[in-house]
Amino acid sequence: MMRGMGNMQGMMKQVQKMQKEMTKAQAALNEKEFVGVSTNEYVKATFTGDRKMIGLTVVPDVIDPEDSEMLQDLVMMAVNDALTKIEKETEQTLGKYTKGMPGF
Repeated sequence: MMRGMGNMQGMMKQVQKMQKEMTKAQAALNEKEFVGVSTNEYVKATFTGDRKMIGLTVVPDVIDPEDSEMLQDLVMMAVNDALTKIEKETEQTLGKYTKGMPGF
């Protein structure tokens, strides 16, 4: 009976260690900056790892009052590119902790 309790305590320590490592990895990821770009880098969107936009740069030459839809498309392209980069890095960084767990 006591042998089973020792195994359980060891497992709990491993889980706690993994939680600390995962929290540290998530914090580092949140501080990292990700830059998404549109075609020809006309628009750049900068996000932190926790998906907060911290910058948006538009090349002035692409601002055409007669064609606002093009600028909208370029912004969406840059934003989606940045979010895709965040998702990929998050999966690479945190995936090792969540692989095989239900719901992940």
